[in-house]
Amino acid sequence: AAISGLGVVAAGLLHGRTLRSTLQSAVSLGVAAVPEGLPILATMAQLSAARRLAACGALVRTPRAIEALGRVDVVCTDKTGTLTEGRIELAMVVDAGGEHDGETLTESARHLVAIAAQASPENENGDPLPHLTDRAIVEGARRWDVTPDEGGGWRREAELPFEPARGYHAVLGRSGGGQRLSVKGAPEVVVPRCDRWLCDGQELPLDDSIRAEVQAEVDRLARRGFRVLVAAQREASSRRDLDDDRVHRLVLVGFLALADPVRDTAASATNKLQEAGVRVVMLTGDHPSTAEGVAAKLGILNGGGILTGTTIDELDDAALEAALDHTTVFARVTPSHKVRLVRAYQRSGRAVAMTGDGANDAPAIRMADVGIALGRQSTPAARHVADLIVADGRIETIVDAVVEGRAMWASVREALAILVGGNLGEIAFTVGGAALTGRSPLNARQLLLVNLLTDVLPAMAIAVRPPPHRTPEDLLAEGPEESLGSRLDRAIVVRAAATAVGAGSAWGVARLTGRGRRASTVGLAALIGTQLGQTLTSGWHDPLVWGASMGSAAAMVGVIQTPGLSTLFRCTPLGPVGWGIASGAAIGATALSTVVPVLTSAIGAPLRAR
Repeated sequence: AAISGLGVVAAGLLHGRTLRSTLQSAVSLGVAAVPEGLPILATMAQLSAARRLAACGALVRTPRAIEALGRVDVVCTDKTGTLTEGRIELAMVVDAGGEHDGETLTESARHLVAIAAQASPENENGDPLPHLTDRAIVEGARRWDVTPDEGGGWRREAELPFEPARGYHAVLGRSGGGQRLSVKGAPEVVVPRCDRWLCDGQELPLDDSIRAEVQAEVDRLARRGFRVLVAAQREASSRRDLDDDRVHRLVLVGFLALADPVRDTAASATNKLQEAGVRVVMLTGDHPSTAEGVAAKLGILNGGGILTGTTIDELDDAALEAALDHTTVFARVTPSHKVRLVRAYQRSGRAVAMTGDGANDAPAIRMADVGIALGRQSTPAARHVADLIVADGRIETIVDAVVEGRAMWASVREALAILVGGNLGEIAFTVGGAALTGRSPLNARQLLLVNLLTDVLPAMAIAVRPPPHRTPEDLLAEGPEESLGSRLDRAIVVRAAATAVGAGSAWGVARLTGRGRRASTVGLAALIGTQLGQTLTSGWHDPLVWGASMGSAAAMVGVIQTPGLSTLFRCTPLGPVGWGIASGAAIGATALSTVVPVLTSAIGAPLRAR
């Protein structure tokens, strides 16, 4: 703009204009160069997308999250409740006698379920237990008519509640026969603490061969998609305190298989994200084989590997970053692992969306480019730091959010083309007119009017509307790089050229048929008309765009034709001939802006194919 302004001053001086006159023309050019609607354009687009997302069940807490969603290329998601139904149920138990469900329980199987119920939090007020796994065990025992005491008058004395770092829940209980320690937890944590196993009522040594069989059974159940827990027990001394050192020399009683079906629509949702270039990564506290089975059903393995939390701890930052490219499933991870993974992805140049629902997930949610709190049951801590709250907790709603993020970029591209392309066209028209006559065809007030009528309402209408006739697949395939790259450049050039041609041709014809003020007024009308015409071609289907464009056109006619206002803007009311020149030039330039890109694309396609 500064160079163009100097050019206008030089052209005026060469035509014998005074310095004051040429400076006025340069000021006019400066006015034309400023897109007044630009500061609020992106904000309006974000707020509009947030409103549409609210209708889908996603609450946007920070509008910038919409912009970030359009850039996301990694989604780190939990398994339970997001990729699965979140309805964890006790499906069966496995002991030395085989598999048993509620209809085939033997006495030994009932004993196994009772131990698992004992090693669960106490449900004092009857409300559902907060942890889904505990809830599944307790409700499963109730459904199968198994009580923790199993008729023995068992009562709770002390307990070690489950924590991710601990990996088990232990309860010290007392019955008529003395004290007994009951434990349930992750196989890789509990089995190493066992030195015996229960077989047909007898406690036998847990040697290496039996341990191998135990591991094989855990893997078999996990590959079937079950979440596997181990139940163990032992007789305890009369001490009433309980700490980690007492949880050892246990007797392995059996396994509990918990089922959580994969969502019917989750596979298609993850497939859409992957086709759009978004890497879907599963972070779960489950057994690696369980995670692998679910990931295989969803199609997110894609030849990728699986890392466990233990392996992550062994890797330095550089090695972890290198492992990210060929890993899509992280099992047995803790909240601290999630934070480290988010950092690693960001150091690799990725834009990360992180999902979670617990207070322990809050650090990772806060650190991600887009933090997503899942479900109505998410903790206040998770919701407080999240950018987006997905009420139903489904992966499909996250896909909708990414679609809206990329749709916003598409709308912003068209709105930016209106603002920047239109203003560049105004500059070209101003510089061209000054080069021919030594003064700007339009004064500063007229150029302010142009920007007011073309930059504010019409551009805002384009920015806030959903992109027309675009499927979610189309929008997912169009990231911000595509929207704000060469496509935006082409749109700006076409709009600038059409605007300059429409205004310049009308002004030139009007100069041949009337006075200078009339020619400037005709050029003004054509300049506004050409820009509004191109806006309508971008949003012809949208009532809001039509309303904004027609309102701006009516305001232009009112300013030009009303004597007092016309004088204020140094215009002159136009007759049929003047309006005909302006309308013809605007319609012709708008038609060219529509046809030329199609022709150049058709001609260029064969050339690019060579």
